[in-house]
Amino acid sequence: MQSPYFDHFETMSEEARARHQAAGLFQTIQNAYAKSVSAREIIDRSGVKPGDVKTVADLQKLPITRKNDLIDLEKQRLFGGFLTVPFEEVARIFISPGPIYEPLHAESIKWFAKSFWASGLRKGDIAVNTFNFHMSPAGMLFHEAIRDCGATALPMGTGNTEILIRAMLDLKASVFVGTPSHLLSVIKKAEELGHPWAEFNVKKAWFTGEMLTASMRHTLESVYGIDTYQAYAVSEPGGALAYECSEKNGLHFMDDYIIEIVDPVTGKQFGAGEVGEVVVTPINNPTWGLIRFGTGDLSSFVAGGCRCGRTAHRLTGIAGRVGDSVKVRGQFVVGKQAADIFSGFADITRAQITVERPNERDEMTFRFELRPGDCDKEALSKDIARKFQNLCLLRPDRIEYVEIGTIGEAAKTVVDLRRFV
Repeated sequence: MQSPYFDHFETMSEEARARHQAAGLFQTIQNAYAKSVSAREIIDRSGVKPGDVKTVADLQKLPITRKNDLIDLEKQRLFGGFLTVPFEEVARIFISPGPIYEPLHAESIKWFAKSFWASGLRKGDIAVNTFNFHMSPAGMLFHEAIRDCGATALPMGTGNTEILIRAMLDLKASVFVGTPSHLLSVIKKAEELGHPWAEFNVKKAWFTGEMLTASMRHTLESVYGIDTYQAYAVSEPGGALAYECSEKNGLHFMDDYIIEIVDPVTGKQFGAGEVGEVVVTPINNPTWGLIRFGTGDLSSFVAGGCRCGRTAHRLTGIAGRVGDSVKVRGQFVVGKQAADIFSGFADITRAQITVERPNERDEMTFRFELRPGDCDKEALSKDIARKFQNLCLLRPDRIEYVEIGTIGEAAKTVVDLRRFV
């Protein structure tokens, strides 16, 4: 009989996990300081020595590096100066909006397999993977994780919904891998084509990149009979950070990272139940000298074991975002980056992005104030949408031109109006 656990790390005692993390952290700090230009500069500016960071608590001595910092550093140095191996040893390079170039060195690291295994994915399953396989690491890493669990992968990517539906029916796919809103749209399209969901063999769904709300989970599980699981992933530090088990009572911390919940202003670590920013330090990635990466996501954690037998702390879900950036349809929209894009259009004086969620789908509206005078709004809209998509991998749902003074001088560039219930 196969074990319900992917490896022995999932059931370590609290003392063993503390020793494992301390050893991994010490080695990570030493390696980053010796081989990463940017990590060495950050540590030196902090006034500490690499040997001073031995425990999770010691990480509070170092500053938080955020996405905007990475974007700026990558303009100065390849990989932001965080690469810790010779360039020729990098196996693959992925691109996140910014652009941020992320090296993948050790293909043997099973970043997402543990999450898929916890959802019950096994040999005999046919998993349709609807994440993209270009630039973003999602599609390829999920494909490898599906295979690591022994299941058969059907790499579809996004788009071509009718082909996807036909393949799921013909091949009797048992698992859907994607975002919850995409699955709901696939179900709706299938029904429009005359295929009620009862014709499909999909019994399980694995989600990331988008909030799985309680209402969406209820619809998928109660109405369509799909057993749903979710993982929390951030590409910059390497991949999956936390994942659900069959209890669905929080997301277990992944043991390849040190995950802190901190005050986003001071960087001080919070205890169980306190809401703060999720900050991540990878400890099993020999390529990446990134330390204390601030995800911008707000969450809290539950300490202690779970009824499933796993012993790691659990994230309680994402409560919101820090600062002027949000995740839209699986991609981060960073306020500074958006402002840089819009500033390249001479006709625009002020700009704002609003994000709403009608009908369980993220929708982006661009609002612009224009300089007085004639302007070809249709041509301008097309140019803006194209440039934004090229850099941020997303297109706006609407572009609106508003009267001068509508967008306040102190208004945020990105405003999240979504309410998750």
